[in-house]
Amino acid sequence: MYRLLFSRVITRVPAETVHHLTLRGLRAIQAVPGAAPLLRRVLAPRDPALAVRALGLDFPSPLGLAAGFDKDALAYEALGAFGFGHVEVGTVTGRGQPGNPRPRLFRLVADRAVINRMGFNNEGSEAAARRLRHRRPGTIVGVNIGKTKAVPEGEAAADYVASTERLAPHADYLVVNVSSPNTPGLRDLQAVEHLRPLLSAVREAADRSSPRRVPLLVKIAPDLADEDVDAVADLALELGLDGMIAANTTIGREGLRSEAGLVKETGGLSGAPLKDRSLDVLRRLRARTGDRLVLISVGGVETADDVWERVRAGATLVQGYTGMIYGGPLWAHRLNRGLSRRLRGSAFPTIAAARRP
Repeated sequence: MYRLLFSRVITRVPAETVHHLTLRGLRAIQAVPGAAPLLRRVLAPRDPALAVRALGLDFPSPLGLAAGFDKDALAYEALGAFGFGHVEVGTVTGRGQPGNPRPRLFRLVADRAVINRMGFNNEGSEAAARRLRHRRPGTIVGVNIGKTKAVPEGEAAADYVASTERLAPHADYLVVNVSSPNTPGLRDLQAVEHLRPLLSAVREAADRSSPRRVPLLVKIAPDLADEDVDAVADLALELGLDGMIAANTTIGREGLRSEAGLVKETGGLSGAPLKDRSLDVLRRLRARTGDRLVLISVGGVETADDVWERVRAGATLVQGYTGMIYGGPLWAHRLNRGLSRRLRGSAFPTIAAARRP
């Protein structure tokens, strides 16, 4: 039914308009007393074999929603009720900003992909902190933070620190995003000489801003050369980070089948075309770090088999976003059910036991 609705109706509406309408619907669910808890009882993962203990938290499933959908922490409770084991909100910047001019979000249906050049449009870390301050238990919420576009590179650390100080007390974990292609100069911060002082400053800010130790991760791009992936992994270990997320969107356009006009749109590409590269980066990180970091794999995740493959390759957690666009509102619920079936047909008693050592 959703496939028919998607092909006949949704694809005729601008992608960003659909996004805002979906958020509005999710917020309406949250506003109805008892609606989100009822959905959670029906759709949330309940198979105890899918539970994962990571980052000091108990995840009901390894499958979570990647950053980019709920930029302003508006609908995480409803999203959790639809079956996600965790929801990563953001990217949130130190100051609110409108992002890039529209149109800035494009579906590549033939490739089951999306190109976005949103530019970190959000209301800023202070607004997100106000919403998260009163959140109810039930959904694990990570917060992804990035650099305000107007802030020069030399002041980037202070911008990240401002967001950290506001958000660390309310986040289950924090992610430093230095890998979006849509903020000028941001990816330059992935270079170790820039990343070391930035991550150190964020770690110190999180420690002084929260009474508990908030897990800290860094999110990298799939376009990094292998030796740069190794260098960031080594830095994460050196600084005592809790984990890494691999990978963000790509600026590559190889092998796409969609019409040339769409393929030429600038921005980050997400979805099925990232599957092979994101899996390669995961395997490289696992080989480099062993079990010393929590690895969250994202990029090209569409099916329960994809989640299973990432777990077997060493991912502790797996995230998706574009897969939900093409799979519909019950996507996470379906993948959790499929993952349970896959697990029952394996030699492993739990999903955690299936992860590559």
